[in-house]
Amino acid sequence: MAAPVRKNQDIELYITALGSEGQGIGRYEGYAIFVEGALPGERVAATVIKAGSSYGVGKLRRVITPAKERVAPPCPYFGRCGGCTLQHMSYEAQLAYKTRLVKDALVRIGGFSDPKVLPAIGMGDPWRYRNKAAFPAANTDDGIAFGLFAARSHRVIPIADCLIQKEAGALAMHAVRQWAQECCLPAYDETTGRGAIRHVVVRTSSFGKTMVMVVTTGPLPRLERLVDLLQKQLPGFCSLVHNVNRERTNVITGEKYRVVWGEEALSERLCGLDFSVAAASFLQVNTAQTEILYDKAIEFARLTEDDVVLDLYCGIGTLSLAAARKAKEVIGIEIVPEAIANARGNAAQNGIPNARFLCGAAEEVLPELVRQERLAPGAVILDPPRKGCEAPVLRAIAETGAPRIVYVSCNPATLARDCAILKEAGYELMQTQPVDMFPQTHHVETVVMMSREKNQV
Repeated sequence: MAAPVRKNQDIELYITALGSEGQGIGRYEGYAIFVEGALPGERVAATVIKAGSSYGVGKLRRVITPAKERVAPPCPYFGRCGGCTLQHMSYEAQLAYKTRLVKDALVRIGGFSDPKVLPAIGMGDPWRYRNKAAFPAANTDDGIAFGLFAARSHRVIPIADCLIQKEAGALAMHAVRQWAQECCLPAYDETTGRGAIRHVVVRTSSFGKTMVMVVTTGPLPRLERLVDLLQKQLPGFCSLVHNVNRERTNVITGEKYRVVWGEEALSERLCGLDFSVAAASFLQVNTAQTEILYDKAIEFARLTEDDVVLDLYCGIGTLSLAAARKAKEVIGIEIVPEAIANARGNAAQNGIPNARFLCGAAEEVLPELVRQERLAPGAVILDPPRKGCEAPVLRAIAETGAPRIVYVSCNPATLARDCAILKEAGYELMQTQPVDMFPQTHHVETVVMMSREKNQV
């Protein structure tokens, strides 16, 4: 059946819901149309920019009747930059939306009839929370600039500051831009594969120390000048890392990281523990909310001093070491060798003897570990990447016979899919807790507890 609208047609819509990426959803003669920047309860004027067989996309022209949840976005780049999608929505409404997003995914994708989803835990101050930022470079009429990508593209929007990043990000961008212009270094162009500067990555600890990584296609000229500018313009500057990426790819970094000035790793404190975070290491971007997330995960695991815990996708061991204080032993599994080295160092640094870390793919290491050690874990904790778990990993987890599984996820869709697989393996979804790690965006972190035991709520 043909769509009841055509491209470039001007229409009016009543918005009834928000999509999974924060778009308003309305219907025109029963036909769904997604409109970025529109909120439920609003009547809007839009122009159709896509009219597919099953749904359309509209560009917001005017809000005719605004929703009570609508607020003025404080960022001058909102609507152009693709980072924040919900700045026009009150924070209370953002939290309610994210709670619904998780529940809807569990129902629609996971097949759970009435999952218990607790209200999303938010922040007192939902700004300046990100401890890591990656700013792509672009060539402009004024020379090289740094910014963020526009939505669903790799077109760079030059920015002076980002309100969800630490202030160090803007200062580092300014210093590196000045250095690059002095050296006449152009930005890398993805379309041609030419240019020198690809990204500036800025990571700031809760101690106020900042590591700056410059990603280039070749050597760093006038290194002393770059260090001098960063020292003068960036309070707390402690480390400069160089990463070379010569590949024709949109992946940010290459394989080799080299500390060219300062400290080898950034010191961070999380859940009362001290961690060394290298440039290549993964760490949650919102330190304050990470502590809440980890506390909830450990609560859901219901650990005792007799429990052996498996922590899959353990990274540098942050959650593993926090859990080790309540368990007999924690075994972390991670495929990245550098992360495992960091995890072992962090265990030693914190004087935690009952945590060990194994390097390898979880679907390979886990069955062998269970077979060799006749392991009967009291709980399995996993925090996979956004794509979720491969089926062999889920099967390996179920075959351990662990009575409790705690799953941490940044993607409600893959979380729901994987929970459905675990349900088929005999686990029941007991509790679900969204945590707002990413205010002003449509992203949400979630921790669930699945159990083979009864009366676990």
